[in-house]
Amino acid sequence: MAKMHVKMTVNGGEVEALAEPRTLLIHFLREQLSLTGPHVGCDTSHCGACTVDLDGKSVKSCTVFVAQANGASVTTIEGIANADGTLHVLQEMFREHHGLQCGFCTPGMITRAYRLLQENPNPTETEIRYGISGNLCRCTGYQNIVKAIRAAADQLSGKKEAAE
Repeated sequence: MAKMHVKMTVNGGEVEALAEPRTLLIHFLREQLSLTGPHVGCDTSHCGACTVDLDGKSVKSCTVFVAQANGASVTTIEGIANADGTLHVLQEMFREHHGLQCGFCTPGMITRAYRLLQENPNPTETEIRYGISGNLCRCTGYQNIVKAIRAAADQLSGKKEAAE
């Protein structure tokens, strides 16, 4: 199959490459850009391990062709950390509140939670559970994931209030 020229912004930087249009975004990110944070989990879009932010929306990158992402802005777990390399408050809260065990779902879970907190800066526990319901975790039971997201929301809203 003929390759197409693909250009997009990934984690704040412009990337260009040749790819088959039917290449899944997850494979493009992992194999051509060496961004291995998003994981290939189920290959059926059920688990959410491949979740990335695409033009301001959480998507499962195993359901998006690279041709569909051409010209888009993509953020992976690698792009969520602060510019100085320190952890984003959400990543720090996952660490502090033990929101992970094996870590396989964690990149997709944090990436989804990142968008959730932009959509709803002060979610209730129910809203958090609903907001991450497309991301499966087989280890944690979700209790500490929800605590971590809630703690991040509290810290982020405190930072916004302090800045004003």
